[in-house]
Amino acid sequence: MYDYDLLVVGSANADLVIGVERRPAAGETVLGGDLSTHPGGKGANQAVAAARLGARTALLARVGDDGHGRLLLDSLRSAGVDPSGVLEGGAPTGVALITVDPSGDNSIVVSPGANARLTPADVRAAEGLLRASRVVSAQLEIPLETVVEVVRNLPSGTRFVLNPSPPRSLPAEVLAACDPLIVNEHEARVVLGEAAGADPEDWARGLLAMGPRSVVVTLGAEGALVHDGSGAARVASVKVDAVDTTGAGDAFTAALAWRLGAGAGLARAAGYAARVGAAAVTKAGAQESYPTAEEVGQP
Repeated sequence: MYDYDLLVVGSANADLVIGVERRPAAGETVLGGDLSTHPGGKGANQAVAAARLGARTALLARVGDDGHGRLLLDSLRSAGVDPSGVLEGGAPTGVALITVDPSGDNSIVVSPGANARLTPADVRAAEGLLRASRVVSAQLEIPLETVVEVVRNLPSGTRFVLNPSPPRSLPAEVLAACDPLIVNEHEARVVLGEAAGADPEDWARGLLAMGPRSVVVTLGAEGALVHDGSGAARVASVKVDAVDTTGAGDAFTAALAWRLGAGAGLARAAGYAARVGAAAVTKAGAQESYPTAEEVGQP
């Protein structure tokens, strides 16, 4: 019996968001709207998204002993996330500088701050959280060696989900643990390197050949492609009027990881995740935009 449906190991940031008519070119200054501050970070986003859907969720992360850290802890508690694995101190809380254009597309620069101080030793000290969790999800806004330590300490039977964002080359032992590896086009091309093919089917086959047990390629307005080795399947997108795409991928990953842990097949879980991600883009912000289970409907 597991205490948690999902343990997220990852980042927690304060998102500093400015709306702009267009994103600036190199050397250019543009005027934007008022600055707003929101709780964010891929790890905290995933934890909040899953908890709002009804998953029993915990987060292993690090924040600073500062106002941004308190903002994040308040958001986690409000959503129902167990914050007992959130460590404080060592550096200021991470910050993401985000510009959002009228179409809802964004550009993001992250200052890792305390996220860069989440260490392999922190993972080993969190053995109890790992043993209590049905699924563990991670991203790459924390040190890669910390993600490697998560894989090395996964209990037997615990599923591991990875979104390699921001993307980089991955060790074979991390790739082999992924079930699934979740990538967008940019992330797929970085992980594959020169071996990247011309279309999503090529990317999925190439990634599977690197060791993951399954792969999900997200395709924005074109939906997603899933592949578990037995064959590829397309997942349709959900048409909505986008307001802000910030954090939508994190909502997708959280919903997918939760449903997979509950026993859903890969395509069905991805279909539900697509509905969750679509609902998230209809509101501004990341964590504030995440839907409840009632808003999304039956899995």
